[in-house]
Amino acid sequence: MPKRALIVVAKRPQAGQTKTRLCPPLSLQEAAELYACFMADTLALMRRVDSVEPIIAYAPRSAEAYFRELVTPDFQLLPQVGKSLGQRLNQVLNRCLSMGYHQVAVMNSDSPTIPPGYLRQAFTLLDRESVDVVLGPTDDGGYYLIGLKRPCPMLFDVTMSTPTVLQETLDLARAEGLRAECLQVWYDVDTVHDLQRLEAELAGLPEHVAAATRRFLKWWRGLGRHRQSSSEG
Repeated sequence: MPKRALIVVAKRPQAGQTKTRLCPPLSLQEAAELYACFMADTLALMRRVDSVEPIIAYAPRSAEAYFRELVTPDFQLLPQVGKSLGQRLNQVLNRCLSMGYHQVAVMNSDSPTIPPGYLRQAFTLLDRESVDVVLGPTDDGGYYLIGLKRPCPMLFDVTMSTPTVLQETLDLARAEGLRAECLQVWYDVDTVHDLQRLEAELAGLPEHVAAATRRFLKWWRGLGRHRQSSSEG
């Protein structure tokens, strides 16, 4: 059995610096609290993937104590290093490979309803000799996961957070002779439209899915109704 690492990139929630594209309708503080719920649900998802060692790649570096309190010892903690997102992803993947992991996959922290089977499938694909890179596409043109078996710094020589990230990464892999496979498409929650999509999805899912996010949204909607009734009164 290869030694596997499943890494989530996360940052300490902070009002005014976290999920600000959701404001309004959320306040800056509410957006930070929602992201904290996304993280809690993501950690729960990671625990449902067997035969991997879970790792949080956290930012900023001063947030170690925050994340140490957030997780039990089954999670390792590594600081994110690098100015750009691409640099940080490349650094944490390379570090884990240098630590003796044979397969490493790094995922985002704002897709709280992603099926755990998608994460398991990433490692199933990496088991194949014919696969060098695994990507989990998002429907906005990016990716929610990238998995590797050896350092591939050239794959991160793209401008992140653009609609062409996935295609550019696939093109770079092809140019380097790397064989890439894609998982099923999913989405991350960045905009108000994404938030509405998440709420609609949760309405049709079992109560245990994204439990922390579900509780927050229920509280937030209740708070909105209370504010409306107070203003009408």
